[in-house]
Amino acid sequence: MYQMAFKFFSEDESTFFDDVNSKQLENIPGLEPMAIDFKFFQAELSLFSFHLPNWKPLFSFLLSRFPISFSFLLSQGSDFNKIFNKIKLTKMLIEEEKMKISRQQFLKYCGLGILAPALVEKLSPAAPRLAAAREEVKKMKIKKIEIYTLDVPLISPFRIAIGTMYAANDILVKIITDSGLYGLGEACPFPPITGETQESNIAAAKAVREILLDKDPLTIEALVDGIGNIVHSNPSAVAAYDMALYDLLGKSSGLPLYKLLGGYRSNFETDLTTGLNTPEKMVESVKESLSLGYRQIKIKVGEDPDLDVKRVRMVREAIGPDIPLRIDANQGWSVPQAIYALRQMEPYKVQYVEQPVLASDIFGMKTVKEQSPVPIMADESLFGPADAIKLIKEEACEYFNIKLMKAGGLLNSLKIAHTAAAANIQCMVGCMLETRLGLTAAAHLVASQKNIVFADLDGNSEHKIDPIIGGIKVEKGIIYLPEAPGLGADVDNNFLKKMKQF
Repeated sequence: MYQMAFKFFSEDESTFFDDVNSKQLENIPGLEPMAIDFKFFQAELSLFSFHLPNWKPLFSFLLSRFPISFSFLLSQGSDFNKIFNKIKLTKMLIEEEKMKISRQQFLKYCGLGILAPALVEKLSPAAPRLAAAREEVKKMKIKKIEIYTLDVPLISPFRIAIGTMYAANDILVKIITDSGLYGLGEACPFPPITGETQESNIAAAKAVREILLDKDPLTIEALVDGIGNIVHSNPSAVAAYDMALYDLLGKSSGLPLYKLLGGYRSNFETDLTTGLNTPEKMVESVKESLSLGYRQIKIKVGEDPDLDVKRVRMVREAIGPDIPLRIDANQGWSVPQAIYALRQMEPYKVQYVEQPVLASDIFGMKTVKEQSPVPIMADESLFGPADAIKLIKEEACEYFNIKLMKAGGLLNSLKIAHTAAAANIQCMVGCMLETRLGLTAAAHLVASQKNIVFADLDGNSEHKIDPIIGGIKVEKGIIYLPEAPGLGADVDNNFLKKMKQF
């Protein structure tokens, strides 16, 4: 009696249902409402309606008008969620003579709400993909969690005011579900900042592993809250789990993560950081950064104030007057030193300084802010949303530096960003020495939010090897987000085989 024609496409979901409107659907005769309980599909609809907000009425109409056929077609694709993103419903073709199926035959095929295979073959050219899909629309459960070391050597030691890094000794968390989907997350501890080590991260990750088994991985807030309550002194370990859960959310919806989180932009500019060294060697480093196409420069300071002023002067002379120049003191100065150094740097157009004084000295940072010609960005003083509120209340800084490894992942990072936006404080997203897996997660955060206007996502620039497949691409200082579902990044299995598993 009826044939539904579907056309597959690879366009952006913004064109979903372009050729169909409710009036066209209203004119389809013979499919009066059928008695079927489709609350489950309404629940699925609520999950996806936030990224297709204009089409919720259309989805509701389709489900209420002919719930058996449409719900079945949606639920039976080889990947339920890809239908929302990969299929464009161009029109409903009524070919009454071709199908020769009476309403009685139609209801017979429908039975208790499940179309018979013979009818499915006539209803959709997607029939070869329909066999095993119903199980995929059920709630996923976490069935297994694997923990690995993730050790990446550096090209050379990377020195900042509070310590020197010789390698990226990270961990990888892999959450595997009963649907076959898995999510990946990375923890990148740095003891001088977060007080963690690789060993403590492994212990923390193992401590919560059993608790997560058989849980729904899409209940992210509940799971991350529970993990954080148990291992709150290991925010990087919490971030690894958080990251893996968000990866699963994106994969289960068929969307890249940045679109699920807000989708404000799909690419953005990052700076490239030069570590502490002699002024001459730092100049060589920033010139190399410029040769690679970077147009935003960041350098480390925080030692002797006079030497730091010399570093800034020589770097500014090397890069010219128009390249944005940012500095990071990493808590290296006292309050008087910070005020002195920043006043001396005024001629050199420093865009902002990160964490000039001790993280615990909020009053001291406010004092520097009130007397400095250079704007202040809070970094080590800012871990979670409560810190953001305190900094806002004390008016201690102009900017926030959000890091997944400090905040415990994307969930709390989003809360910080939203808190900052409400207070009209712009943000940057920075990093430790993550691989491109962790950097990709951070990049999804940057791309999702209007209020995140700066990025310092160069942690892998010092790595000797790159064990990540997919993920962000960097071209002349511009980071491009992957369009694959979830994080859009994976770890090379050959590399992973060399790591320790727990």
